[in-house]
Amino acid sequence: MKLHQIVLGLSVIMMATAGCKKYVDIKTQGNLVPNQTINYRYLLNNTSAFENVQNLADFASSDIDINDAAQQNSLSGSQFYSYYTGSYNWRPVIFPFGSPYEQDQSWNTLYVAILNCNTIINELPASDGTATEKAALEAEALVHRADAYLCLVNTYAKPYVKSTAGSDAGVPLILVQTISQSLNRASIERVYNQITTDLLQAIPALPATQAYNTLPSKASAYGELARVYLMMADYPNALKYADEALKLRNTLIDLSSITSVNTTNYPRRIVNPEILLSKLPVGGSLTFAPTTLKLSNDFLAILGTKDQRYTLFTVPAATVSATYTGRFFYKESVTGETRNQGVSVPEMLLIRAECLARSGDVSAALNALNMLRSKRFRPADYQPESAQNANEALVKVIDERRREFFGNMLRWWDMRRLNSEPAFQKNYTRVFGGVTYTLTPNSNRYTFPIAEYLRNLNPELEPNP
Repeated sequence: MKLHQIVLGLSVIMMATAGCKKYVDIKTQGNLVPNQTINYRYLLNNTSAFENVQNLADFASSDIDINDAAQQNSLSGSQFYSYYTGSYNWRPVIFPFGSPYEQDQSWNTLYVAILNCNTIINELPASDGTATEKAALEAEALVHRADAYLCLVNTYAKPYVKSTAGSDAGVPLILVQTISQSLNRASIERVYNQITTDLLQAIPALPATQAYNTLPSKASAYGELARVYLMMADYPNALKYADEALKLRNTLIDLSSITSVNTTNYPRRIVNPEILLSKLPVGGSLTFAPTTLKLSNDFLAILGTKDQRYTLFTVPAATVSATYTGRFFYKESVTGETRNQGVSVPEMLLIRAECLARSGDVSAALNALNMLRSKRFRPADYQPESAQNANEALVKVIDERRREFFGNMLRWWDMRRLNSEPAFQKNYTRVFGGVTYTLTPNSNRYTFPIAEYLRNLNPELEPNP
């Protein structure tokens, strides 16, 4: 089969995103020929079918502050930006039913990726390749499916709490292609169990290295497991798999001697040595007004002006718009690449540091933390972090996660998982269009709503509170 036929098959799948029940009507027979293993390689090589993830969490983070009247007016002047303003303000309705923008592209994109994965996983056993070939392809699909479900459950379900995960509503768990099936929400525990099962099953057949960061490797799966177990507050397992990932890939980009970043001196995303698995937010880069991300004063205080991430990846407001104030995220513009949401070497180091701090090993935690920080400052400006105790070390690690992951979903995920810990609890307030929005600890607004359009099509898809 030719590649263009595969792409045509994907187009058919994309057109089926109007509702969840339509998802399970998709058939690939006639586009993908089930008995030809090579076709599944072509499908996996079409990275656009697997690389995109949600973007709502990027706007909900406390690290951004859209408080200029000019930017607020531009964002509120069109319903096109309802996904942005709704998530930014933690509203109970983000996709107003009956509007031209009633569909949630984050939800749709993730379930389309899952359906592509299910096609591969379900149809591969009957294909004509060797057992080794089929196992390798299935492993890639399992990693992509696990990542998609991890994004879904951390967007549309409550944060993982061990004592209630068995009863808390997660997301529909679709694992097979059938004409129809229930879209009742599986429990959070079931979703997480499926994620870890997929990843552990995938690891033996995955390659140790990858030609491009869009293709899963062993390091990708270990990194995903480390992220999963961190979200579950299972710190021993999070540490275990972060270390396994770092054994295979531990290269950091050295920002210490760079005076300015451009598309020639900064590695492309697909070969960036820090990225263990490339994942991009649906909607792409935020390089132009009004969607560019403004750094909050709270975040600027933590970042500091000596940090190369401040110097190289942020700019004064005038660079973006003459009517804006403050400082704006500009990494996507200077690198020419959309921000990565996938697992990375810096994330593994910071997971390692957090887990060690929580276990009381302050020295080892700071070693992992400073391994990263030494690559993020000019030599004259670098000072290794120190801490008097484990709690102080933990706060420093969480602050470093904010610096390193600005502009992507991990800050929101951290806010979700940490908001029940007294050391990190905080009331957040925003004023947008003259209306004040507040996010309190353990608020239901830490969970994004499922679009009414989807719930009308599928009554069994119960809403979030």
